[in-house]
Amino acid sequence: MTKIIFLIAIFLFNAGAATAIETPATDSSAALFTYLERTAGGVKTISSDFVQEKHLAMFKTVMSSRGRFYFSKPDLLRWELTAPVASGFVLKGDKGRRWHERTGRTENFQISQEPIMKIVSEQLFAWAKADFAWLKKEYRITVLAESPASLRLEPRSAATAGFLRHLLINFNTDGRYVRSVELHEKDGDFTRIRFVNTVVNKPLPADLF
Repeated sequence: MTKIIFLIAIFLFNAGAATAIETPATDSSAALFTYLERTAGGVKTISSDFVQEKHLAMFKTVMSSRGRFYFSKPDLLRWELTAPVASGFVLKGDKGRRWHERTGRTENFQISQEPIMKIVSEQLFAWAKADFAWLKKEYRITVLAESPASLRLEPRSAATAGFLRHLLINFNTDGRYVRSVELHEKDGDFTRIRFVNTVVNKPLPADLF
């Protein structure tokens, strides 16, 4: 399992009830959320390469890795790093499979018996579906730009806010998919994931999953 997937799971997971008061959405932001949800509803499959960059506040060196991401509604997902070390996982309904080049092992698992993977699957699918009803319960959302859409999300949970300052989410021009994600930590470090060569609604080979 790659570190970034654990980070995504932790950052998107709120173990407690939200305590912040919801700020009423403006007409423009409500319209934007509705548009993004409707647009996401027309997305059946996504495939994309991604570049992951870890920026450390204390060092100038940027740690980079590359990989691929595949998603097919309702519940098929493949996330894999291809360089510098190959690793990844597949989620298929209530089952999963993961692998790592260094160990040379591939193992199957039941999502219901893997608490971390259950969190991962729930949160990644919520993001892939642009479920703003769920997102607004977990985050305070600020619209930074409407076209293309750019959002800033601040965690409501005190536990999550202890290490995560905010997320920056940038959509592509028509809002069908996320172009980049930045996860800014309290200590000044941040991770950026840029999705490139993204293809929407192209049939995906069954053996990917």
